[in-house]
Amino acid sequence: MTPRETSRSTLTDAASMRVLAHPTRLRLLGLLRERGAQTAAQLGDAVDEAPGTISYHLSKLASIDLIGPAEPQTTDRRERWWQATAQLTSWEPAELLDDPDRLVASSALEKSIGQAYAARFGEYVDAMPTLPREWVAAGASGDRSLRLTATELAALRRDLEAVVDRWLDASAAHDPAADDGAESVALVYQAYRRP
Repeated sequence: MTPRETSRSTLTDAASMRVLAHPTRLRLLGLLRERGAQTAAQLGDAVDEAPGTISYHLSKLASIDLIGPAEPQTTDRRERWWQATAQLTSWEPAELLDDPDRLVASSALEKSIGQAYAARFGEYVDAMPTLPREWVAAGASGDRSLRLTATELAALRRDLEAVVDRWLDASAAHDPAADDGAESVALVYQAYRRP
């Protein structure tokens, strides 16, 4: 098992999938993964929600072990800090096809994630005129329609995951506190049989 694989939460039950399918919870988990330990107040500022509402959503994420308590980052012991327990969350939809409850929950989670991806891309398109030209030129978006067998699609999946792994190493080499020109980059890819 590689170090990256040890930093993965795997969802196996419908209740956990339903908890994560909430758009605010997806966003909070993403922020904790991206920014590191945060308080409900900090997260509330980021998503424009009241700390009480954020605390509720954080408790739901904690109930399925996707987040946990973090060491306080300040001397104020009244603040409760949270951190993601893993950098990835996964589940295998193919294993759920014979379980209607888990399949419905997985579908709801997949749709919620798709909506979050679309919203994030929309924010990027809206912000594009304000971004430095070199960042806009370096970005990519596209799609292709391929004719593949299931075996070839599985090989494509492995190839894409290998490319992402290579760039995860480059990402990890950048210290977020350093001024080395690195910025947060969203990477989304999909490959699936068209219905």
